[in-house]
Amino acid sequence: MTHLATETEINPGHHITFQAFGMTFNADTIWSTVIAGLIVIALGLYMVHKMGDKVPSKIQLAWEGLVQTVTKQVEDSLGRVNPFVIPLAITLFAFILICNWLEMIPTDDKLVSPTADVNLTYAMAIFVIIGVHIHSVRERGIGGYIKHYFQPYPILFPLNLIEEITKPVTLALRLFGNIFSSGIMIAMIALFPTYILWGPNVVWKLFDLFIGLIQAFIFALLTILYFGMASEHHEEGHESAAATADEKEDVATPAAA
Repeated sequence: MTHLATETEINPGHHITFQAFGMTFNADTIWSTVIAGLIVIALGLYMVHKMGDKVPSKIQLAWEGLVQTVTKQVEDSLGRVNPFVIPLAITLFAFILICNWLEMIPTDDKLVSPTADVNLTYAMAIFVIIGVHIHSVRERGIGGYIKHYFQPYPILFPLNLIEEITKPVTLALRLFGNIFSSGIMIAMIALFPTYILWGPNVVWKLFDLFIGLIQAFIFALLTILYFGMASEHHEEGHESAAATADEKEDVATPAAA
């Protein structure tokens, strides 16, 4: 067993790197990310091109069904959500799913799952959280944005602040940890004898496809929830104002009669 382990190196997290501007870049993560992004853009352009067709393609029907289902579920659960949030979440879902599945393409380790590199998952998480804070300021105003850190009680300010700081960390590490662990499992399966290698390899790759799907879904779902929470107090204010207006109208109606 020791001899077999020395022949099969387990190097999860090992990257092809290059140096530039005094920094080290993971080349395999970069080109895999670019390929995944180009696939998403190509799918988007294909959908736009097919919009004028009288008979929609199967891909178009599946995509439209996904968008409508997600929109309905979000509106039923969170109420009104800004129109840009759902397209953003679905785009992130498609991008992350493709990133997660890239490693399934047999290319002699030339293509890796870029989401198994914490640099990409942190970048996506920071992008989402910055967008959430900008959205929160626009919805609540500066005063309302600062005030929500002291709600429901001012003494909870430290906890609310820590929660906001840890959001991008947990969002990034949740995705990274699951995809990175799948790379470790694939490397460990390579230690099996050749004549039985195909069995566990097939089983794990099918399971890995499922894990990649679930992780992409969770990241998209949390994106929607974070944007929904950023508008929570704003929506409550509008509802209370609308209720007050309705009450005033009800009081005024008999008086006018």
